[in-house]
Amino acid sequence: MTALPRRTRVAALAMTAALGTALAGCGSDDGSSSSAASDPTDSSTAPSEPADSAEPTDDGGSGEEVTVPVYFVGDTGTGPRLFREFRKVPSDNPLEEAAALMAAGDALDPDYRSVFPEGSFQAVTYADGAFRVDLADDAWVAPAGLNGSDEAILGVQQLVYTLQGVQQDRAPVTVYLDDAPVTLFGVDTAEGVTAEPDIDILNLVSVTSPEEGATVGDTFTASGIASSYEANVPWEIRKGDEKVLDGFATAEGWMDELFPWETEVDVSGLEPGEYTFVALTDDPSGGMEGPGAQQDTKTITIE
Repeated sequence: MTALPRRTRVAALAMTAALGTALAGCGSDDGSSSSAASDPTDSSTAPSEPADSAEPTDDGGSGEEVTVPVYFVGDTGTGPRLFREFRKVPSDNPLEEAAALMAAGDALDPDYRSVFPEGSFQAVTYADGAFRVDLADDAWVAPAGLNGSDEAILGVQQLVYTLQGVQQDRAPVTVYLDDAPVTLFGVDTAEGVTAEPDIDILNLVSVTSPEEGATVGDTFTASGIASSYEANVPWEIRKGDEKVLDGFATAEGWMDELFPWETEVDVSGLEPGEYTFVALTDDPSGGMEGPGAQQDTKTITIE
């Protein structure tokens, strides 16, 4: 998959609506959630941060940056779905900073992108338990090719997940233009929209650590979230197209939602150089039934 070109900062965020079949995601409309991994407001697997941290975390004690979740789109065997990256953004307005990365498709992983056409938001605010997103113009209200499509709905979810994750609140989002509620990509937002269930919106496996481009030593901790058969999360290390090491992790659960997984990986037997770490969903049929295993990949360098 080809990443979108890096663009300059945009500003702020959007919302969501009902989605049907082919997407995969986070959290229910009533705000309930039975697992932290299913909740867009959970940041418990943020890299280089204490486990189970429920708040955006201050890096280095400087007060200048915070680490927040940002959601991007990636292509999978079941169509496009959302993937999460934890990113450092300036702390003065993390909602707008995260929204800028999200809308621009400014992901670390080149496999990720954004649904949003080029452009920006005018503002995003959070008050009284709700998000307000102001559009700069009407270009995103009902654009041709996106208007009301599954891709449009996924784009709205991309925005909702990011806003809710940054603010740590599963609050509804309404989009405005000229002080009046409007649609986003043809999706009605007037009543406020929230996150669809993770199983419908997120990729069924994703890697939080190692991050894209990470340098690792003889051993490293790999982690992420998954919904995989019997909680088995196979992993591989590839050199080009060749599999040079493999193993598996066990997630905390596997049915109806995504669950955290974590495992130690020993690469001391491999030569230094660039490799690809791959996490997959388990596919007992070996690709004979359904779309086959889903995966997420990260380029790493072994010292």
